[in-house]
Amino acid sequence: MQIDFHHTVTYVLARLAGFNHEDAHIISYSAQYVDDATNGGTIRFENDATYTRIASAHHIYKLTKFNDVENHHVWVPFHFLPGNGEKPDGTNIKGNFIHKLVCKPNSTIAKDMLSYCLADRNKPYALHRLGISMHVFADTWAHREFAGICDEINKIDLYNAELADKLKSSSVGSFFPMGHGPALTFPDMPFLEWSYQNGRNVIVERDNTTEFIDAAEKMYAFMLEYNKQPRKQLPEEIKKIFRELFLSLTDEDGHERHKGWIEAIRSGRFKQIGEQELTYIPKGAGSWKHVALETEKETDDYDERFEFKSSFMTSNWKMFHDALQAHRFDVIHDILPRYGICAG
Repeated sequence: MQIDFHHTVTYVLARLAGFNHEDAHIISYSAQYVDDATNGGTIRFENDATYTRIASAHHIYKLTKFNDVENHHVWVPFHFLPGNGEKPDGTNIKGNFIHKLVCKPNSTIAKDMLSYCLADRNKPYALHRLGISMHVFADTWAHREFAGICDEINKIDLYNAELADKLKSSSVGSFFPMGHGPALTFPDMPFLEWSYQNGRNVIVERDNTTEFIDAAEKMYAFMLEYNKQPRKQLPEEIKKIFRELFLSLTDEDGHERHKGWIEAIRSGRFKQIGEQELTYIPKGAGSWKHVALETEKETDDYDERFEFKSSFMTSNWKMFHDALQAHRFDVIHDILPRYGICAG
C-alpha cells in the first residue's frame, strides 16, 4: 500500500477508534514513515552521545544492487510479513522454505505481531509502534502471495493486456524478483482489479478495493481493542466512503491520491471526526527528523555531528526508531522462529 492508505486511511481509522487528533497523527505518521525511513546507521552528537537507528525501507536504486541479505532484513519484518501458509506456529507446511515466507492477509503470524504491539502499550514509543504495526498488518493484504526475498515466486504473467504493456516498459521488475517488484505498484493501487500467474504457476486473482476495505475493517477492530474501546463493526457509511474514494482517486501516483484523501478529511467528509487539517512531512523542514536533530538534509554525512538537546530523548523521531527496532527484534527473534522461520 502507499501513502494514501498508510497515512490517511490509518488516520481516519484511528480517530474512529477513539484516538484524539494528536495521537492519531502519531499513529498515522508512523504508519507511513515505515516507507520513508530509508537511512540507517549511527547519529553522533557534539557531546559524544550516539544513537543508532535502522532503516525500514530502501531507495529504489538500492533495490537493484542485489544485496539480498540487507533487503531481507528490511522487507521481511516491515513489508512482507511471512504467512507460513496460513498455518499456526509449530506447523510445517509442505513445499520449499519459500512457501513459509509468502505473505498472507491476517495470518497467525500477523496476529502474533499485533499481540506484541499490544504488550508494549505502556512504553514511551507505544503509539509509534502501533503505527508501524498497522503498516505491516495492512501490507499483508496488499502484498499477499509475494515474498520479501528474491525468488521466482514473485514473477508474474499478467492476464490484463494493458497492465502487461506497462510491465514490459519497466526496467526493474523483469530482472529483480524482490517482493512485488515484478508487479510494479499494481498491488498498492486501491482501485485495481487484476489477475496473474506467478513464477510457481499459481493463478492469483486480486480485487484490491475489496481487500483494502477488509484490511481497514481488521485494523479498526484492533485499534478499538488497543484503545480499550467496545468491539463494533466499521460503520457501513465509512466503508461506503472508503470504497468511493478508492474507486474515484485513480492516479497511479499514490501521492496524488493522498491529496484527495487529505481534502476529504479537511472538508469534513468523515462527519464522525469532523473537519481536520492533516499534514505529513517525511523529510526537511517541519519533519520529525528536523524537530529532533535540526537538520533538513535527507541523508546524513558519516562524520556529521549534531547538537544534543534533552528534547531529543522524547522526540517523535527517536520514539519511532525505538519502536522500529523493538518491532524488528520481536518479529525476527521471537515470532518467526516459532514457525520454523529463520530470518535474522
